[in-house]
Amino acid sequence: MAGKGGVVRGRGLDEQGRCAHYQSELDVIANRCATCGQWWACFQCHREQADHPFGRMPLDVPAARCGSCGWEMDYDEYSRIEKCGGCGHPFNPGCSAHAPLYFKLQ
Repeated sequence: MAGKGGVVRGRGLDEQGRCAHYQSELDVIANRCATCGQWWACFQCHREQADHPFGRMPLDVPAARCGSCGWEMDYDEYSRIEKCGGCGHPFNPGCSAHAPLYFKLQ
């Protein structure tokens, strides 16, 4: 899937970046890997397709992107909102459980 910030990688992607692992209407967030700089639909897709561990991003760098419109957010913005600031598409509240996989929280 291509977007304004580049291609989102993953397995079985639809037009909004949902992958084989996360397919609900709300699963539209892609995350950037600090190691390779690529956007990924989820950590599981990255694990299956990349040759390195997922590199967690600094909190002040845009590292989450809406698959509906391409709006990019840093951790602070993404963690405070329930829907995209660009298009209003709602996000999956359960994604917050994966934040330590994608961001340097400590």
